[in-house]
Amino acid sequence: MRSRMDELLAIAENNDGLVTATQARVAGIKDSVLARLTQRGKLQRVARGVYRIPYFPSDRLGQYREAVLWARADSGPQKIALSHETALVVYRISDANPSRVHITVPKTARLRRRRPKWVEIHRADLRSSDIETREGLPVTTVEKTILQIVEETGRVGLARGALRDARKEGYITSDKARALSLHLNRYEHASAARKANAVKAKP
Repeated sequence: MRSRMDELLAIAENNDGLVTATQARVAGIKDSVLARLTQRGKLQRVARGVYRIPYFPSDRLGQYREAVLWARADSGPQKIALSHETALVVYRISDANPSRVHITVPKTARLRRRRPKWVEIHRADLRSSDIETREGLPVTTVEKTILQIVEETGRVGLARGALRDARKEGYITSDKARALSLHLNRYEHASAARKANAVKAKP
């Protein structure tokens, strides 16, 4: 007869050693059992409603999986995606090395759980065409990611580097790359004009 840990391990095998309280409940495992296993060191509570099996090997995207499970736990929003600099890391484009995991959730999403300090939340209503799956994770498309970075952070240099690497890796077509490059040029020129006008307006 399988133990509760065997059942949890079967669930965690598809999630890089992670399991949510919701997944456990579906399998008939009560929250009190999770609490008891955590006290015994069999599980590690990494965020509210999200647990890790300590001896399960983690991959390079383990923390990103934690962020996605955290956001979706306890009937959280399903239409979410890793985004901004974090998406660049998933694609392995540019030299981005964010200190937090960036994730975009719907504008009206209610996240009832306390946000982990290492998670940065952005709010936007993503379309289905803005999201794709990479290594089992929902992530904003390269095009959407580059637009988010330049329009929300103004980091044109990072966006250009990501665009160059994305084209080299074959993530986007030459036509899309050209359109994005023109968009970056327009943004840069508009930003420069705003700065110049601000200087002129100073007494």
